[in-house]
Amino acid sequence: MKVDLGDLNAFVVVARARSFRDGARTSGRSASSLSDAVRRLEEQLGVRLLNRTTRSVVPTEAGEGLLARMGPVLSEMEAALDVVNGFRVKPAGTLKLNVPVSASRLVLPSILPAFLAAYPDILVEVISEESFVDVLEAGCDAGIRYDERLEQDMIAVPIGPRTQRFAAAASPAYLARHGRPEHPRDLLQHACVRGRFSSGAMTTWEFERDGEEVRVEPTGPLIVGVGGATDLAVDAAIAGTGIVYLFEDWLRPHLERGALEPVLEPWWLRFSGPFLYYPGRRLVPAPLRAFIDFIKLPPATPSPKDP
Repeated sequence: MKVDLGDLNAFVVVARARSFRDGARTSGRSASSLSDAVRRLEEQLGVRLLNRTTRSVVPTEAGEGLLARMGPVLSEMEAALDVVNGFRVKPAGTLKLNVPVSASRLVLPSILPAFLAAYPDILVEVISEESFVDVLEAGCDAGIRYDERLEQDMIAVPIGPRTQRFAAAASPAYLARHGRPEHPRDLLQHACVRGRFSSGAMTTWEFERDGEEVRVEPTGPLIVGVGGATDLAVDAAIAGTGIVYLFEDWLRPHLERGALEPVLEPWWLRFSGPFLYYPGRRLVPAPLRAFIDFIKLPPATPSPKDP
């Protein structure tokens, strides 16, 4: 039985996304074309592959079986065809990255513009979310995460700053009203703006000084979703709501202009920078290989000024 590979790919896209609309967003095709392709495939196979409702799309038992077998096959076919891309003078295609909001804000802006200028035939799509995902299942080529969240079978390449710090800060008005904490445990007596991960877990504030490590779970009047609502936490801190705890680089512009003041700076925790990660069990697509090689390049050295 001959089936159209495009129809099979459409089924895999929709089944993974559990939605025609989300499948269209990730594949660049229209929802109606995906629906037509899946319907053709079902008619040719003589079996329903997806149960559709107004709210969800769920693979049937037959659909689950087909997805389990065809998903890896199609991924390998795409990777194998991409080998041809390596013979081009300039690689072309799409590079899809899954990254946390912090990376899209603090890491990629210093990398992507130069990369896109160097590789004009590559389209980069960035999806920002905080949950750790299987990049292949999400339809992505690679992701950015920190080392404690990397799985063992992933290849990891350093990207961005190799050392970062978490910083605590508050507005001058807040500190004038409530005083300045001298030890991390003093935060238990302060209003703090906290974050909650999509899993429901609250962020823990960690500090370290001269070998002493302190973990604090403060309270406060505002809790925001980590990632999408982080700017709200910063704005609330600037407005005097309480103390915020975040990446130093995220707070740096506000610290430099005086909208926020550092709190407990000698205790700010240092940690290793992020990694670009991707599965090691498949051929590396040409756009991803170009990106890996690009981030491995040493930073450009400014030319000496004329005397």
